[in-house]
Amino acid sequence: MQQRSAWAWVPSVSFSQGVPYVAVMMLSTVMYKNLGISNADLAFYTAWLYLPWVVKPLWAPIVEMFGTKRRWTVLMQLVSGAGLAAVALTLHAPDFFRWTLVIFWLMAFSSATHDIASDGFYMLGLPTQRQQAAFVGVRSAFYKLAMIGGQGGLVYIAGELMKATGNPVHAWSVVFVLMAVLFLLLCGWHQLMLPRPQEDHAHAAGGALWQDFVQTFASFFRKPEILTTLAFLLLYRLGEAQLLKMAAPFLLDPRDKGGLGLSTSEFGLVYGTIGVCALVIGGIAGGVVVSRFGLKRALLPMVSIMHVPDLVFVYLATALPDNLTLVAICLAVEQFGYGFGFAAFLLYMVLVADGEHKTAHYAICTGFMALGMMLPGMVSGWIQQQLGYQQFFIWACISTLPAFVMALKVRIPAEFGQK
Repeated sequence: MQQRSAWAWVPSVSFSQGVPYVAVMMLSTVMYKNLGISNADLAFYTAWLYLPWVVKPLWAPIVEMFGTKRRWTVLMQLVSGAGLAAVALTLHAPDFFRWTLVIFWLMAFSSATHDIASDGFYMLGLPTQRQQAAFVGVRSAFYKLAMIGGQGGLVYIAGELMKATGNPVHAWSVVFVLMAVLFLLLCGWHQLMLPRPQEDHAHAAGGALWQDFVQTFASFFRKPEILTTLAFLLLYRLGEAQLLKMAAPFLLDPRDKGGLGLSTSEFGLVYGTIGVCALVIGGIAGGVVVSRFGLKRALLPMVSIMHVPDLVFVYLATALPDNLTLVAICLAVEQFGYGFGFAAFLLYMVLVADGEHKTAHYAICTGFMALGMMLPGMVSGWIQQQLGYQQFFIWACISTLPAFVMALKVRIPAEFGQK
């Protein structure tokens, strides 16, 4: 294998995994809101963008059969970079909503494929468990950095450009051009710097591969109490899935429509930067709690800490405070709780996937996790338009109750997750 320092490519590839996901799932929502798309259309069509991550495990064999993981990684970065540039161009078209959605769809598929290839490439580029373990934190940190840079920095830049020009189309075009240039530079860097492991080669498209693929899926659905497991994966974030889709529209909508009337740059600061930092800290704290007490003892308290702070949105929609510091504190509390409880969800998926085919089974779990976000998110905008923001957030809090029920039903070994 060509020798490369892992520091030359691990951080940048991890960052590259986060950028298109943030663009597709978060920036699209804020951008469409700025461009006057209704909450119902915005939520329905952007929620569909989860679908590539839902079905991602189904085309993993294609990545195995055609080309190396290195080639797939670089190619998908090129596709994503071109997609970001295409969004910037089509924003000026009369039918921009339809065209940008098509491009976001292509970017979502390329991003999900990039995840498959790059995750596999890590295993080959860092061949020992010691190396893999040493860079787990690095991968997570640079992925989170992409989230903060995207949801925080880029949204803030878009907001400032809107203030300066009064033209949201121009502002978002500039932002997507900046992302496209960055991503194409990363693509060129990785073409030069990614190692070329000898083990990284295409697998023959024989019947044995497809047979293993089918058997792997079948073995997942033969797991004990699989229906309870699937219900947990689908319902754990039922309330959060609806709330997250409407958070940006609520924060950006003017007060006469029941929103807080934040500017786009203020949204980027309080939700995209402070909120994401609180989310990361919550995830770390959740991991510490599970390692101390084990998942079985910690699960129900962690579900509570995750969902009870959703009530801050009910407060914000009722009081409509104009103090930005107070709004930031409320959002930080809610995002900390989300990160804290999500750590338990991730570890439960590790438990479900444990055993033979653990990598493939974990990917299937993440597909159901994405489906649990997609389906509620699709209807959230319509529900909000029927109820108004205050009643909608009350409904979202009520929708968290199935998570408590499922937390009581799932079976978890007493010592699982505990150090």
